[in-house]
Order: sequence, then C-alpha cells, then structure tokens
Amino acid sequence: MNAQSNLLSGVQSKQATQQAQEIDLMALLGALLDRKLFIISVTILCMIIGVAVAVFSTPVYQATAMIQVEEKGGSVPGFDELGGMFESTSAAVTEIELLKSRSIIGEAVDSLKLDIVAEPKLYPIIGGRAFRKFTPMQAGDLAEPSFGASSYAWGGEKIDVFKFEVPSNVIGSGFTLVTLTNSQFELLDGDGERILKGKVGEEVSNGKFSLTLRALIARPGTEFVLVKRDRLNTILDLQATIGASEKGKDSGIINLNLQDTSPEYAETVLNKVASIYVRRNVERSSAEAQKSLDFLEYQLPLVKKQLEAAEQRFNDYQVKQQSVDISLETEGVLKQLVKLETQLQELELKKLELGRKFKQSHPSYQAAVEQIEAVENQKRRLAAEVQVLPETQQELLRLTRDVEVNNEIYTLLLAKTQELDIVRAGTVGNVRVIDLAEVNTSKPVKPKKALIVVMATMLGGMLAVVIVLIQKAIHKGIEDPSEIEALGLPVYASVPYSEYQVKLTGFAKARKGKTAKAKSILAVDNPADLSIEALRSLRTSLHFAMMEAKNNVIAISGPSPGVGKSFISVNLATVLAQSDKKVLIIDADMRKGYLQTQFGMQWDNGLSDYLSGRINLEQATKTSQVQGLDVMTRGQIPPNPSELLMHENFSKLVEEVSAKYDLVIIDTPPILAVTDPAIVSAHAGSTLLVTRFGQNHVKELELTRNRFEQNGIDVKGVVFNGVVKRSSNAYGYYGYYNYEYKSDK
Repeated sequence: MNAQSNLLSGVQSKQATQQAQEIDLMALLGALLDRKLFIISVTILCMIIGVAVAVFSTPVYQATAMIQVEEKGGSVPGFDELGGMFESTSAAVTEIELLKSRSIIGEAVDSLKLDIVAEPKLYPIIGGRAFRKFTPMQAGDLAEPSFGASSYAWGGEKIDVFKFEVPSNVIGSGFTLVTLTNSQFELLDGDGERILKGKVGEEVSNGKFSLTLRALIARPGTEFVLVKRDRLNTILDLQATIGASEKGKDSGIINLNLQDTSPEYAETVLNKVASIYVRRNVERSSAEAQKSLDFLEYQLPLVKKQLEAAEQRFNDYQVKQQSVDISLETEGVLKQLVKLETQLQELELKKLELGRKFKQSHPSYQAAVEQIEAVENQKRRLAAEVQVLPETQQELLRLTRDVEVNNEIYTLLLAKTQELDIVRAGTVGNVRVIDLAEVNTSKPVKPKKALIVVMATMLGGMLAVVIVLIQKAIHKGIEDPSEIEALGLPVYASVPYSEYQVKLTGFAKARKGKTAKAKSILAVDNPADLSIEALRSLRTSLHFAMMEAKNNVIAISGPSPGVGKSFISVNLATVLAQSDKKVLIIDADMRKGYLQTQFGMQWDNGLSDYLSGRINLEQATKTSQVQGLDVMTRGQIPPNPSELLMHENFSKLVEEVSAKYDLVIIDTPPILAVTDPAIVSAHAGSTLLVTRFGQNHVKELELTRNRFEQNGIDVKGVVFNGVVKRSSNAYGYYGYYNYEYKSDK
C-alpha cells in the first residue's frame, strides 16, 4: 500500500512539474504577445536602418581574371601510370603561391604607387552616394555642392598623384590637400598647418615632404585626403585581398579575383599582377639560357684579345724571317693541331658549363674530363712529330696554329652567343593569361541589399524579443494572485484596471512620485464597470471575514504609494453604502490625503482638526453625495501626524464612529513609508492590504506583512488592484477572468 502511495505521489509530482514548465513557457509566450507592439516597432526600426544601410553603403565590385598553367615537359616513358599512384602537389598550387608572393605584389605596388592613397573628402553618410551617382556630361564637369558644403567633393572630382614622399615618422598619417585657383594646391597637416604649396605638374618639396600631381580636377576649396602608407603593410593588405584558386583538381586553370569600391582600381591592379607574374615566369624559363649567354659574353672579349695577340706575333715573325712559308708536311700537321685545339677548347667550355650545373662526381662531368684527356693525348703525339721539323718550321707552325685555333674558337663562341640569344628571346613560359581582368559594374558583389534588409529585420525582431524576455526576468512585479497566496495571504478580490477611471483622473498613469487624483467616484459615474463588480465581490467576502472581528472598522493600507488605496477605499465605501449600510470613510493620510477631491469637498475641518481638539465629531463629519456615506477628510496638515494618531482622541474617535456607523473604512498611508498604518490598524477590527498588478514585488509585500506583524497586527487579506488582462497571465490557474454582463436596454 505504501509503495502504491509513493508511486502515485511520484507520478503526481512529475505531472505537477511538467504542468509548471508548460505554464512557464506559456507565460513567456504571453509576455511576448503583451509586448507585440514594442517588438513590431523595434523590428520595423531595424528594417528601416537596414534599408538605409543598403542604400547608402558603398558598392564593392569584383574584377576577375583567368590564368592557365601548363605542365613542364613530360614524364619518363612507362612511368606515367605508376606516377599516378602517388599524391603530388598540383603545379597550379605552386604557381598560386608564386603569384601572391611579396616579390610580385611588391613590384605591382611600386609600379602603380599603391602605397599612396589620394581620395576626395566626401560629405558624411550621404556624400558617397551623391558622388557615385553623378554622371558628367563631358570631361571636367563637376557636381554642384549641396547644403553649401563646397569643401566636400560631390561628383566629378579627380586627383592623380605621381609622387608623395614623407618622413618615416608620419607614414600612415592623413594629410589634407586643398585645391586653390589656377591649378594650384596646398598641403596641410593634421593641425591645419601648411606644409607645401605648388602647382599641378610641378614637383614641390621642402626637404622633408615632396609632392607631384599629374592631374587635379576640382573646384577651389575642395579638400582631398592624402596618406602615404607603409610599403610592407600595403603589400600584405593586397596579398590578403587578392583571391586565387584552382578551378577543379589538377586543371591548371587559376581564377583570380580582387574586390574594391573602384572598378578601375580592381581591373588595373589585377591586370598588373597578372602581367608581372607572366613575365617573371618567362624569365624563370629562360634563366638557363641567360646564364650561358652571360658566360659567353664574358669570354668573347678575352678570346678576341688572344686572337689579336696571336695574329700580331705571327705577322712579326714573318717580317723578321722575311716571309717564310709553311711546307706541305708542316701544313698537314697544322690542320690536325688546329682541329685538336678547337675540339679541346669546346670540351673545356662544356666542362665549365657542366661544372655550374653538377658536381664533379656527376657522370656527365666525368665524361667531359675523359674526352679532354683523350684529345690531349692525341695532341701530345702530334707534338712529337713536330719536334723532327726544322726550327723555323716549328716556330711558324706554332704561331700559325695559335692564330687558327683562336680564330676557330672566336667564331665558335660568336655563333654560340647568337644561338643562345635567339633561344632566350624565343622562350615561352608555361603560364599564360586566358582572360584579362574585367568588372561587371552593373552587379556589385557587395552589399547584398536584400540580405542586409532581411538580416536587419531578423536581428531587430530577435533583439526586441531578447529585451522583452530580459525585462520579464528582471521585473519581479506580482502579476499572478497565486504569488500572493503563496505568502499565506488570501486574495479577497482582483480588481481589473479601469479605463473609465483613467478618464476620471484626467491622465493614464501618474508620474513617478505623483498620485492620480480622481475628480469623481467611479462607483457613482459608472456602476457597471468591471472594477466595481469586483468590489461588490469584495463586499461579500468582507461580510463573512468580519464576523469574528473585534469591531466594524476596516483599515486599508499598502506597501507603497500609487497602489490605489484611496480608489479602493472610496469605491468600496460607496458600494457598501449602496447596499443600505451606513458607512463612514476617514482619510487618515494627514500628509498627502486627497479623498476630498473625489467627493468635491474641502480638506479643512477634518481628522487632524478633530484629533487636535479644535472641532467635535459632528463638525469633522461631512455628508457626501452618496446616500448613507459620510466622509472625514484629512484636515489641516499637522507637523506630527503619528503623535496625533497615538493620542487618546483617536481611540475615542474609533469607539464613537464604530457605534454610530455600520462600517468604518480608514484610508491610511503606505506602511513602508510611515508608521501611521500600524497605529491605525491597532484600533481596527480588520486590516486589508492593497497591492498593484505588476508594481509591487513579492519581497515588498512580504516585508509589508512583517511590518504589521511586528506591531501585533494580523493582516486579514489582500486586494489585488489594477489587474490587466494580459496574455502572460491568462494561462495560469489563478488568472483573473472578468466578463461584462449588462442588461438589455
């Protein structure tokens, strides 16, 4: 049995938890519905801001280009399929890194002077759009300045800076260039001090600053912003903005793109980078021929000098020997020697070339060395044959050989140089530009106007929802009677917020520190109002609640000002009087009481005057326009309200009116502000608290009850005033439902 009971209890607890969670979710949904106007307003505001941003944002254009990278050479025959088994880096990936290297980007920066920023000064917010929308009818046309702001550029202004040099300590700082008359200009620093003054087309310098303008189109007084950027930072920024990617795996096609607000800038920069990259690629391909050509061009003058020296020695010897000729035998040996010497020189050149490419242990280098040794052996054998010739023939042979060999070598080197020059000039790189950079000016890539508006609208809606939920979490005002009953205080009535009462007070809500003062009584002017129906329900509840009370006096108080104590007191007294009861309402708030305004009376000759002994009860009591309802106003404001209430005259007053009237209602000030309510409630048979919907917190109400209990006063119950029918409190078990039920006319 106990197990079943525990199981049933667990199921009920689980159901209660789930139910509480559902109520919380519905309450959050209700809170959003209650603030729907706020959410809609914030969303519309953010949408308008999004539209403004989309309209006034500077459009960004994209230049695109295409480059093809071809493979260098072929693979080893028979190994094509085997090579495909291994992962290898695409040639395009390597070329992309080379294309975006600091060397190529830096050359583009230097060539186009991208480290110099020269822009017209535009009017804030709307100036950019006005500048872009201006279309000149002919070259040199300028837009008329708006709002009299002639120092700003409004359309058609241009500046072309050829040279701008500044000291290193002001690199990155902004300078202002002001257009003057007769193509003159002046350069100002950040403090407005003149640095340079000159004319377009002329170099202006003061030793530290140097400026040359190619062109300047602007009206006198127009300002431009000049900045000399750091070269390295300019290169790095351009590296980051240039996009390069391979189109498809191993396709060898590279797509380039560059985004900028100026389509001309994007096209120019991208084409420049592509052209530099292609030129560098050709230079890399012809580097080998260039190195060989440099070597031969260095050797040619030396060989030519050797040839000239050999010819001079030969001529001198012939003159000395009086034109000695070479015999037929000697001529045959000479031809062989010349052939061997020429062959030997060719092999020596080949060995030097191979020595630049390979180590000495390389087979090609070793083969060249062996060939040289073989030729030298043949040369030594011929030298032995020459030794048997006459001395004159030997010398003549040697001199003739030197001339012939040097001539052959010079001719050979000259032909080789021309051949390499042709090879170098005809070298074609393995990359080429397929598509030059081009911009579609009719379709900027940014901003995405529709997306901006949609995102701004969504963010506005989410922001408004977050604000509402945060306010809901922070604001702990009581909106559910169950929160009051959880403190052990019964809720005798939930009085709805009355729009008609607003008309009686003259304004919707009292300002902070002020109290709404009605000029009439709601129960008299509009007895069918839902608030009055709720007070009639309170009248019934009080009938049974006061059966055990020590007297027929009801003290009404509240935690703070503005909760509606006077409204409840006056209209409850009126409702009681309308049920054939003789009722007295006393304004015990001798500091700020204003019950007299609702009854159309004066405040004089009231409670304070009676307690001070200046008047008697008959003089202090006034008859109202409601039959059976008498009123005692606050009287003259005394300097010591609490002391007057503690006087025996107040006890005497309570005894007299309790015997004279069926019900006595005493309206008191807020308990958390003064101690007067505790003094009054000590003489009353019942004490009611009035708390306002959404205004008083649970802790505040709990502190109010504790304040009364400390004075030995038991709070009978609570009147929940100003209840507003909201979606957030309509889903709970204790939500207040009121229906209008009028008689047919």
